[in-house]
Amino acid sequence: QVQLGESGGGVVQAGGSLRLSCVASGRSFSRYAMGWFRQAPGKEREFVAVASWSAGATYYEDSANGRFTISRDNAKNTVYLEMSNLELEDTAVYYCAAEYEKLSALDEEYDYWGQGTQVTVTS
Repeated sequence: QVQLGESGGGVVQAGGSLRLSCVASGRSFSRYAMGWFRQAPGKEREFVAVASWSAGATYYEDSANGRFTISRDNAKNTVYLEMSNLELEDTAVYYCAAEYEKLSALDEEYDYWGQGTQVTVTS
């Protein structure tokens, strides 16, 4: 089992920045690809970004590309999502998730999920 815990959410004005963190515990973290997803009110959960277990490969949803950066520190069992130039449409609950070795944008392929952290962007 891998337990995931997100933090770093909050309220920020449009154009601002936030850094989300997700700490993993339980099994070895290093062989898991780590993804970030989000779910806005009334919408389905959507892919944001994923990093391979070595962070040698990263992929982003189109609207996040260029504004968000995913990174990980395997020594700290932590994955980060740096978000800048935030927009109102980025308001959502953000979840981190882990999948063993694969790299995917499909939430059904992820094995473990955190409880989520709320990000609210105001005008």
